[in-house]
Order: sequence, then C-alpha cells, then structure tokens
Amino acid sequence: MEAVPEKGHQNARRITQYIAALIAMGGALSAGAVFGWSSPAQVRLTNQTEYGFPINDEEWSWVGSTITLGAAFSCAIIGTIITFFGRKNTMLGLVVPFTVGWALVCWANSVAMLLVGRILLGISGGAFFVVAPMYIGEIAEKEIRGALGSFFQLMVTTGILFVYAVGYDLNVFTFSIICGVLPLAFAAAFVFMPESPLYLVSKNRSEDAIKSLKWLRGEHYDYNHELNELQSQHEADINNRISILTALKRRATVKALIIIVGLMFFLQLSGINIVIFYTGFIFDAAHIDIKTELATILIGIMQVVATFVASMIVDKTGRRVLLLISISVMAISKILLGVYFYLYSEDPASVENLGWLPVFALCLYIIVFSLGFGPIPWLMVGELFASDIKGIGGSAAGAFSWIFAFVVTKTFSNIQTAIGIGPTFFLLSGFSILGTVFVFFVVPETKGKSLAEIQTMLGGTGNSSSSDEDTDVTVSVNDER
Repeated sequence: MEAVPEKGHQNARRITQYIAALIAMGGALSAGAVFGWSSPAQVRLTNQTEYGFPINDEEWSWVGSTITLGAAFSCAIIGTIITFFGRKNTMLGLVVPFTVGWALVCWANSVAMLLVGRILLGISGGAFFVVAPMYIGEIAEKEIRGALGSFFQLMVTTGILFVYAVGYDLNVFTFSIICGVLPLAFAAAFVFMPESPLYLVSKNRSEDAIKSLKWLRGEHYDYNHELNELQSQHEADINNRISILTALKRRATVKALIIIVGLMFFLQLSGINIVIFYTGFIFDAAHIDIKTELATILIGIMQVVATFVASMIVDKTGRRVLLLISISVMAISKILLGVYFYLYSEDPASVENLGWLPVFALCLYIIVFSLGFGPIPWLMVGELFASDIKGIGGSAAGAFSWIFAFVVTKTFSNIQTAIGIGPTFFLLSGFSILGTVFVFFVVPETKGKSLAEIQTMLGGTGNSSSSDEDTDVTVSVNDER
C-alpha cells in the first residue's frame, strides 16, 4: 500500500534536492577521474616514458594501488572531520588535496613525486565515498533517497568514462590538467548549496536549518514538522549521549557494521578491478578487432548506463533484490570467464569458436555490478548508521573497503601466477556465491523506510541505548524523516 505523504511533505519541492545532490556528486565525478586515470596513463608512462623518467611494472603497480591506501587513511579520520566541520565544509575542503594531488601528478619529475600526488588524490577521492552519500541521505526525503544516493556511483562511473575518453588521444599531462579542473568546478558550484539540516540542528543553528529546509523543499514547504523531528532527535542525542565504545556495542550499530563491512568485503572480492584490468585481453582473446582503449570506453559506457538504470529503479525494486540479482549473476559471469580462460590456457585452439563467451560474460558482469553492488553498498552506508555514530561508521566502512581493495589489487598477480587466470576467476566466483548467501540472510530491505525506522528494524532505537523498552518512545519522536 502506498504511503501517504506526511503533512508538509505534500508541498515539498524535489527539483532542488536533485540539484543539490547532483552538484554534490561533482566530487564523485572527480573521484571517478582519479580511479580511472591509471588505465589510459599506463602505456604512455611505462612504455613511452612520456614524463621523461622510467617507470617499471613494480613501480607502476604502486602508482595504481597507492590511491587505495590514501583512501583508507582518509576514511579512518573523515568521520571526526565531518562531525566538527560539517558535511558541506568538509567536501569543499577536500578540493585542496585534490588540487595539490593533480598538480604533483601533472608536473611529476620522479616516481616518488607521482606517488605522493596519487596518495593525495586517494585521500580526497576516498573521503568523498563517505561524505557525499551521508550528505545526500540527510538532505533528501525518504521517497527519493535511494535514487539520489545512487547518483554517487553514477557520477563515479561517469568520471571513469570521462577520463577514458579524454585520455584516448591526449598526452598524460594534458588530460591530467583537465582532470584537475573537475574538483575546482565542483567547488565553484557546491559553495552555493545548503548544509545538511540535520548537521545544522546538531549545532543549535535552527535558523540556518530552516533556511536549508526551505532551499531544499521550497518556500511553501511546511518545515515545522521536519524541524521538530530533527530537534527532537538532537535532544535525544544530547540526553542519551554515550561514549563511542558504548555506541559501538549497541545492537543496531553492531548489525549495521556487520552488514556494511560484509557488503564492502564482497564488493571488492567481486573482482571489479581485476575484470576491468582484463578488458583488453578479453577482447583480444575473442579476436575482436578493436583497440584496447576503445574497448575500455565501451565498458565505461555500459557502466554509466547500467548505473543510471539502477538510480531509476532502486526506490521501486529495493536494495536487497538488486544486490541479490547483482552478486548471483556476477558469480555466473566469473564462472563463464573461468571456464573460458582455463580452456584457453590448456589449448587456445579449443576455444576458437567461443570468442563471444568472454565478451558476453564481461558485459553481463559489468551491467549487473553497476545495477547492484556498484552503487548500493555506498548508498546503505548513509542509511544504516544512527546519527550519533554515522561519521565513525561511515569512516570504518570506507576504510575497510579500500583496505580490501588494496589487498585484492596487490595480491592478484601473485595468485594468478600461482594457480592461473582461469582458477582465479573460479576463486572470485566462490566469493560471490558466499556473498549471495550473506545478502539473503543478513542484509535487510531499507526501501521506503525513514532513517529512524531503519534503526528500529536493526534492533536499536537510533539515538539512545538499544534497550527494547525505549524503542516505542524513540519511534514516536522520530517516526518519519
């Protein structure tokens, strides 16, 4: 049965919420460019020494992977920064390491200088994976929170596609300069966006919170109901303030951490970076006469389109359903890739008529990843944690994700050498099968639920201790947001 909008929500304007979310996603576009940069830059810097100094394969593996270390570091501290400076100011502040990082990459005269630049870019890009979904989750009405949250991954994939496209026929210095302009353009637009009303209320800035709500919901929006909810939630936070250690022991927090860390683990063990890495080889093995750079662009287009579709259906289909479809089909895709590469390694002639199989499996994998496990884990980071632990919970989720990414990236070549590429894909498919079981039994559906309702569903009260006797009181105060 369709939920009836609460008083005031009927008059809410949504176009400005979309505008604020899309501009906030400019940081995600910049982050996507960071993570996509190494693909078009690799050949030019390792084989052609375009920068005038040699980079061997081992050095390049560090150039490619150090962004994950920078991202893990930023995620470990970003929660405290968000709480102190706010969501908006934090995102604007991240433009500084973005700009310095791109300057170091553009004018690098040694591998060390390149590595420092990439670490700074990883710090900025990784932090956006925590701050932006949190900001969007707090400015959006619950009816469109899923769609707006999915914009994050959409803009990340758009940023990756952007750098693939501009890097296709430009030298590294030129397309790096272009990438460096992206965060500056983001800052120029985002400075006019409002701060999160929840954050403003938490700092006792009610007048600013009203202005933010009016900007986001429209001048004719009856903001009193929502403002009272936010103020009641803030008062409950103060009256029931507990230590971080106690908050981490809360039933809802423990469940949220298990769900989010599990999702991040299976996201990285899905092998998305490995599949992208083998895109050119797959097209070559299929005897398709297309340049590796063009093949990568085509894959990037598929990612963008599929992620856009996900943003349109996530609030209708639900998070859990899309996650189940995504990871189960990814398991099948990797089994198909494993079979092909195993047969290819045994006897290339045996798969001469199966060139379509790896291309089909690759395209299927990219599509279902972008529909589910690409955007939804990051969206759920902003949904599952209570407001008093959201910064730390989001930081932990991001840090775990990037640590997992670093481990997978750095150990892949060793595993491939030890057991072969075919069995490696079989191993990755095994993790996806386990992930399917995890999602089915552990991950709840959050579609259409307010942030307070999600906390109640997880077994806590959202703002106080997890005792069952407090649940009814808390829900009555924070029943819808």
